[in-house]
Amino acid sequence: MPQWLEAGLWGLLGGGALVLGAAVAWRVPVSRGVVAGIMAFGAGVLISALAFDLVDEAEQSGGLVPTVVGFLGGAGVYVVVNVLLARRGARHRKRSGDQQADEAGSGAAIAVGALLDGIPESVVLGLSLLSGGGVGVAVLVAVFISNVPEGLSSAAGMKRAGRGAGYVFGVWTGIAVASGLAALLGNLLLGDASPATIAVITAVAAGAILAMVADTMIPEAFERSGLYTGLITTVGFLTAFTVERMGG
Repeated sequence: MPQWLEAGLWGLLGGGALVLGAAVAWRVPVSRGVVAGIMAFGAGVLISALAFDLVDEAEQSGGLVPTVVGFLGGAGVYVVVNVLLARRGARHRKRSGDQQADEAGSGAAIAVGALLDGIPESVVLGLSLLSGGGVGVAVLVAVFISNVPEGLSSAAGMKRAGRGAGYVFGVWTGIAVASGLAALLGNLLLGDASPATIAVITAVAAGAILAMVADTMIPEAFERSGLYTGLITTVGFLTAFTVERMGG
């Protein structure tokens, strides 16, 4: 199988977790507390993956300066685009409660926001294959585990806002396909890139992911899980760290 095709399939798998989460939320009356707990766990998983896989690997392969520039750039771009999307009605796209009901007509912004959240992760999956050692297992696990609560929380909010099944599953299926394409293109277009370029792009993705976790996942988790959020996030962090060390 061509490496670029393999990258696309891994990206599709990671994005497919969004559809899985949405399906659970649509068919099972999951409490908001449970959603928040899963969201906190997923946040910890992502923080561990970006710290021990993405940023560390970027610095080792491309140097400190490209990593710092990319990391700050990724976070900055994410925040700017997120602010613009919030003004168009996608501020609460990950919320499981009734907040999305106040954003009627914001479907396009919510879809673009979900794409903004998922693309950096997928590009990293595609890049992880370039070393020739197979997909980065820790990153894949982190993306999958974190995407399940994202799809679950957002779909629960969409359902409470009165959106139909066609819209909800159309959005998440589209994002899953886009995730696969992002991983495919990341692998295909950057195969001959220099280590510094790979480091910058990896760090950009890491910065965007951290900004997303801080802006959307942790606030949603804390609102419902309260003082337990820190502990649950810690467990998620340690789970991903253990997977990374065992895989290494």
